Amino acid sequence: MVFGFGQRRGGQLPAELTSFVGRTEELALVRGAFGQARLVTLVGPGGVGKSRTALRAAAGLGELFPDGVWLAELSGLRDPELVPATLAAVLQLPEQPGMEPVDAVVAHLQGRRLLIVLDTCEHLVDACAMLSDILLREAEGVSVLATSRQPLDVPGEHCVQLAPLAPDEALELFLERARAAVPGVRLPGAAPNGEGGESDDRERLLALVRRLDGIPLALELAAVRLRAVSLGELVARLDHRFEVLTGGRRTALARHQTLRTAIGWSHELCTPEERLLWARLSVFAGSFRLAVAERVCGGEELPVGRVLEALIGLVDKSVVQRVGEDGGRYRLLDTIREYGADWLDESGDAPAVRERHFAYYESLAQRFWGGFLTSAQIELHREVRDEVADVRAALRYACEGGEDGAERGVWMATLLGPYWRAVGTLSEGRYWIDKGLGLADGDSAARAWGLLMTGVFAVWTADLDTALTRFPEAQEAARRVGEERVVLFTEAYLGGLAALCGDVENGLAALERARLRMVETDDGLGIGVFHYEGALVRAVVGDTAGALELCATGLTYLEGTGERQLYGSTLMVQGVIRWLSGERAESAASLRRALDAAGELGEVLVFAMCALVLGWHAAHEGRPVRAAWLLGYAEHARRTGGDPVDLLPSLLEEQRAVRESVRETLGDAEFERWRGVGARLSGQDVLDAVRADAEVPGARRKVPGPRGVDALTRREREVAALVAQGLSNREIAERLVISKRTADAHVEHILAKLQVTSRGEIPALPALPVLPVVPATPER
Repeated sequence: MVFGFGQRRGGQLPAELTSFVGRTEELALVRGAFGQARLVTLVGPGGVGKSRTALRAAAGLGELFPDGVWLAELSGLRDPELVPATLAAVLQLPEQPGMEPVDAVVAHLQGRRLLIVLDTCEHLVDACAMLSDILLREAEGVSVLATSRQPLDVPGEHCVQLAPLAPDEALELFLERARAAVPGVRLPGAAPNGEGGESDDRERLLALVRRLDGIPLALELAAVRLRAVSLGELVARLDHRFEVLTGGRRTALARHQTLRTAIGWSHELCTPEERLLWARLSVFAGSFRLAVAERVCGGEELPVGRVLEALIGLVDKSVVQRVGEDGGRYRLLDTIREYGADWLDESGDAPAVRERHFAYYESLAQRFWGGFLTSAQIELHREVRDEVADVRAALRYACEGGEDGAERGVWMATLLGPYWRAVGTLSEGRYWIDKGLGLADGDSAARAWGLLMTGVFAVWTADLDTALTRFPEAQEAARRVGEERVVLFTEAYLGGLAALCGDVENGLAALERARLRMVETDDGLGIGVFHYEGALVRAVVGDTAGALELCATGLTYLEGTGERQLYGSTLMVQGVIRWLSGERAESAASLRRALDAAGELGEVLVFAMCALVLGWHAAHEGRPVRAAWLLGYAEHARRTGGDPVDLLPSLLEEQRAVRESVRETLGDAEFERWRGVGARLSGQDVLDAVRADAEVPGARRKVPGPRGVDALTRREREVAALVAQGLSNREIAERLVISKRTADAHVEHILAKLQVTSRGEIPALPALPVLPVVPATPER
């Protein structure tokens, strides 16, 4: 799968890694509830299986929701303000210029029939309730399935209480997990087996599941203990544990206390190092990799070299779960994380571990920025996406650390600026920067860069009023602290804005002076940004020749770096300007190359604009069906009334003309049908269809075009040269600093384009130079 559209599409829910037991009645209740309500909330205590049941229910509801089922996992989110932006990211929806994320989500969802799963709402109950209420009122085809320890209390909400498992289901779950934990273990079935030992064992099992109140998490933790003790010892020890807690009385504990007791018993059975790691792992808000756990949790009583052994022990005891497609990531369930966090606070170790956690994600942001103009860019984008829950946790920690901490948070959020744009969550980036700026209001380099970045965010969303405020503030702050790069960047932006606001001659002169200084000082970031953004400004004021010259210069500079985000943006701008200049064939070539770059990163803004103009191409070629679904995707992915490219005078006029032409050709009904098809596509669907030059998504159409080596992209030529040298895909990935999965995909595309069936048939090609250009990290 091409990176950037690897998020789960509607209907693609996480695979179940263990068997699902019981809940037949509850699943039927959920299904029936959607016949009378559009908000259904699964309510129940921690550890009762709300998330698993919701996902199983959602998987069975797909036929009711033709636009898919979309999962928003909220357990790692702690900031209520970010709930709408998080849902927008799940929907692959870039934010709309001049619109709050919640308004953009509503606009995107109107006219669609889909199910949104809001998983783990109890710590964000007000924000989830408000979002659900808005969706129910303003997007009539949308339904919501929520999980929470308490109702959302929204008008029209239908609650399905998820109680602990009935005794027979609890027994079945325990047996399944026990047999998985201890292969070959001999346990009785759920039905009586006559007289003697098995009957006695069955009674012990029934006593055990009753004692554990049928709570799935408690049953799973207990089942793992059969690796160390017999069934009889397990029941006796657990029974003793409960009797101690109840003073010898046989009365049952409250279910909350039952679960805490079961978790606590598992905690006591861990080794000291496993208990320490459990506590330290509680700082992770999302899933994590072993290498990160070693960095954050290793030290003092738990040397780094011992973290792996302790982690394996926690996995074996079902305290830690393995997750991810390759099983290479780990996570704690919320209830188990909460228990570990309590122990971490009591240990006095919390400040040091939380500081190490922040330091790791601060270094990730620095690596992201430092590798931005290199071939490592794609992998760094992937890493930040994978770690975003903990990136947020680190930013929140910084903002709670006084003025010094807030300043570090501003730096971190600023360095991630290209990430916020790629995933379409600029409001979240601005949220963190502004939060830090409000807490650390003294002059500093961090403040200057933060103001600059939020001004850039405003440009990217065509919010020129905010940009005209932020850039002067950034410039003044930068001059006070001697941050010359910020001064130079703001001069360029202010020159461009002046030209757009009518002072064309002076504005273009200022922009050109700044651009030339960037070239003279070899400022890679400035060169990459201001050639394509400067091209936009020149195109707006009518200098299309100068605009195309700037695009060509920028592409020449970026082509050898391995960078894809600015490269794709420049190609997109070049393609749009070529279309408006009448260079139709050249325009399509630029846009397709831009799509390839956008697809690698998931830069949805660029992707949507490419799809829009390729829709115009399709209309011009007499392919109205293709044009209709391309326009449908583009308009839903990025509404065109405010995109920076819309500053071009002819763009909206062109869009209206093409739209009406296609509508007239197809007729209203057919046009709306195919436009709706496009609106329901994912970015990957569109990318596949455009690459195949398909008339309709999912179909393939062979057309004349570049053949053989000439059909290969620059990156594919690099890969082909290394294949011809005998390197394996893994060795190619290491050489080019890309993932093996990406290397595999490149090789597959090369074989298809060359129409050969084996690697040995790939011809030798001259190696292309890779010249990394690293943007200097702003000195603090």
